[in-house]
Amino acid sequence: MNSEIAIKTNNLTKSFDKRVVVDNLNIQINKSEIFGFLGPNGSGKSTTIKMLCGLLSPNSGNATVNSYNILNEGESIRKTIGYMSQKFSLYEDLTALQNLEFYSALYKVEKASERIVEVMELANITKEKDKKTKFLSGGYKQRLALACAIVHKPQIIFLDEPTAGIDPVARKEMWDLFFKLTKEGLTFFITTHYMDEAEKCTKLGYIYNGKLIAYGATLELANSKQGLENLFVEISRTQNAIK
Repeated sequence: MNSEIAIKTNNLTKSFDKRVVVDNLNIQINKSEIFGFLGPNGSGKSTTIKMLCGLLSPNSGNATVNSYNILNEGESIRKTIGYMSQKFSLYEDLTALQNLEFYSALYKVEKASERIVEVMELANITKEKDKKTKFLSGGYKQRLALACAIVHKPQIIFLDEPTAGIDPVARKEMWDLFFKLTKEGLTFFITTHYMDEAEKCTKLGYIYNGKLIAYGATLELANSKQGLENLFVEISRTQNAIK
């Protein structure tokens, strides 16, 4: 296994009640890349993430995450990854600091106090640490969620539409943080519907009805005949067709 590969799938397939949700998926994500996973709701994005996190077994095919096999090393995978859901899921009656203390205890983080200070400074939430989470702005909530997701120093982080519902300034600040973290070796697997965010990714994959219909380096896709603009027109069209 190439030590520079963070995630690699080999004909990864999942079906529910004879409906193929993920169909022979083949992708490779290298360390420190930002991979953008695109596609309309119901296309197979969430199912793919669950399989890669070792939470759902495929019907066929395989994948490795941080060199661990998803078929029998799910626990090892989960110790080396972080996850941030689209819907804010931290404890809103706890302060920002208390949320970080909870997650550091959950992950059994060594020298937790030092690490908490480090991630608060990294996410620029130190001034908000004693405020109850429910009173934080959308941007600060997302920063806190990211801080909790990386408090145990994961190698890969899965982000499900991490900037949905926050203002453009907060979105830019989040992406600045993503770029900073990739320089420290963190790999990102991000789902998004924003074209400007897709353009910032190192590599893109577009899945529709379980099939990967576009995949490659972002610059290569942008320069292809189809181009990113047409790719997103198709995303919008298929998204509206499903609604």
